[in-house]
Amino acid sequence: MTQFYGTLAEWWPVLSPVEDYAEEAGEIRDVLLRYRPRARTLLELGSGGGHVACYLRPHFACCLTDISAEMLAVSRQLNPECEHIEGDMRTLDLKRTFDIVIAHDAIDYMTSEADLARVCDTAWRHLRPGGLVLLLPDAVTETFEPGTESGGGDHADGRAARLLEWTEDIAPGATQMAVHYNFLLREPDGHVRSIYERHDCGLFPKDTWTRVLAARGFVADVVVERTADERTPRYLFVGQKPGDASAATSG
Repeated sequence: MTQFYGTLAEWWPVLSPVEDYAEEAGEIRDVLLRYRPRARTLLELGSGGGHVACYLRPHFACCLTDISAEMLAVSRQLNPECEHIEGDMRTLDLKRTFDIVIAHDAIDYMTSEADLARVCDTAWRHLRPGGLVLLLPDAVTETFEPGTESGGGDHADGRAARLLEWTEDIAPGATQMAVHYNFLLREPDGHVRSIYERHDCGLFPKDTWTRVLAARGFVADVVVERTADERTPRYLFVGQKPGDASAATSG
């Protein structure tokens, strides 16, 4: 596990402020309710610090899962009313089902098609008949763009953080991308430290996402994200588990 999601987890609300997630979480909510307006229960795979769940919890009873205990601890502070469970999205088995399963950008860490298939298996066994899975990777091959981004914020406790994110260009046909991060972290006493790490992420064509969903038995669909940000809209990959859609509600 990277420092980003381990020893640096307590910095997550400073590095990536929750208010930055309002638009994309709103888009996720709208898509979910468009497909399943009666849905009540939601399982998130790779929920991280809980910033997406913060905007979904008024609409769904959320169960949040992540491989990082440290990130779950951060999320518990933000989302105390949500259930939190430590687990790997490739192998999780809670022995119960939900109306909706989602995986936000944590799905990027699936670096092989086999891993994507395992996540789809996890979604399948956790969905009721008629349930819905939504996968939202940061990039697909067709829209991939190398480049740099910056961000960060200031916290009420006196901490501040800034980050530089550099996504390298890829070779033709590549199915992975390298993302470099440099963090500048300022403690309340003014001490600043710099931390670097590299993340290797998967990168697949649109057809791979829909094919893997369909191979598991889902009826696959693709939604183009609506965003006011000055960037290429992302794709939301939706999989509908066959069955009566009215059954996809907690009643």
